[in-house]
Amino acid sequence: MTFLCALAASLVLIPSAVAAEALSRSVHSQPSVILATKDVEVAVTTRGGHMAPVTFFRSSDRPVQPYYVSPWQDEAPLPMPAPVLVTLRGDFFCMPFGGNSAEVAGEKHPPHGEIVGEPWKVVGTKQAGDVSTLTMEIDTKVRKGRVIKDLSLVDGQNAVYSRHTIEGFAGRAPLGHHATLAMPEKEGAVRIATSPIRFGMTCPGVFSDPKQREYQALLPGAKWTDLAKVPVAWKGAADADLTRLPGRHGYADLVQLVNEPSEKTGGPAWTTATFPADGYLWFALKDPAVLTTTVFWMENHGRHGHPWNGRSNCLGIEDATAFFADGLAASVSDNLLSKEGVATAVTLTADKPTTVNSIQGVVRIPEGFDNVKTLEFPPGEVTFVSTTGKRVTAPVRHEFLATGTF
Repeated sequence: MTFLCALAASLVLIPSAVAAEALSRSVHSQPSVILATKDVEVAVTTRGGHMAPVTFFRSSDRPVQPYYVSPWQDEAPLPMPAPVLVTLRGDFFCMPFGGNSAEVAGEKHPPHGEIVGEPWKVVGTKQAGDVSTLTMEIDTKVRKGRVIKDLSLVDGQNAVYSRHTIEGFAGRAPLGHHATLAMPEKEGAVRIATSPIRFGMTCPGVFSDPKQREYQALLPGAKWTDLAKVPVAWKGAADADLTRLPGRHGYADLVQLVNEPSEKTGGPAWTTATFPADGYLWFALKDPAVLTTTVFWMENHGRHGHPWNGRSNCLGIEDATAFFADGLAASVSDNLLSKEGVATAVTLTADKPTTVNSIQGVVRIPEGFDNVKTLEFPPGEVTFVSTTGKRVTAPVRHEFLATGTF
């Protein structure tokens, strides 16, 4: 921590143009680098590269901060069961994605990989036209390689564009984003929608272990096609409606959705979380050929061991190519998803970089918008169409998902 604090104290990034600001400061007890425009401010921890808080509509009288920050961040530091928990907040890129409890070919990775718990180097910022970009990088040791993180903001937009470039990291591995939203306490207050899916499945193993004072409510290994009708563990009980969250207070569950390919849907894969009472929706866009699935981690006060202590209420919307949160061994082996023709690992080559692009953002919605029914993708824009017929269009350069450029 001494090293990180010293780094934060000495690091001041000078913006290359007036439109972008960049500096460093401690945010919820973690040294962080800040990238900001008039519309959005992004804080990224130097340890683990966790992105939060993110303030959208920052210059308005109703700024929005949708991401979760774990409640122990501002407490006296204590030893954590995994490095990822030290900074746990918002969105972070994982590789190998998952728990990684088993050693594979002499490799033993920490949960979600070294890159979520070790220090990143801040390379700097740049301004190109109306795009401001922060670049960070980290060298891996368990399996040699480098990951470069580029986070970009576009003037006049309330979106964060992420590009992760993986260099020299050879072999198969699960990977993906781990976006985590803060949730209100009122049950069913947030509406969830996704682009078309092939099917969904509940975690087939024990996700929340009662021996560790953790509890889960959904039927393990159940396969379904409707997010509103997911079987629960108790015989005769009504199905869970995962389009209305939070739900099932006192439980923590994990499900995985297999996205339909773009050839069938005519656009990127997407997930939205609509907060009607607060007048906005959060969205994530991805290329389902790169990130084949979305994992939902629904944590509703269901974990009572350290450091959770029954305090956490959040929703992980984790766009990943992986087998649930089981990690490297399960994802590179034959598993329930791979037998269905679903890729659960990405083949990386040392001599050819692999790039993963993602977009996350926030859109204001009018009264009566309710949940999202579908998204439309005209050039340079995204239109959100509600189940009640209301339409909202926002400037979003979704073409970035395919090109990684602006």
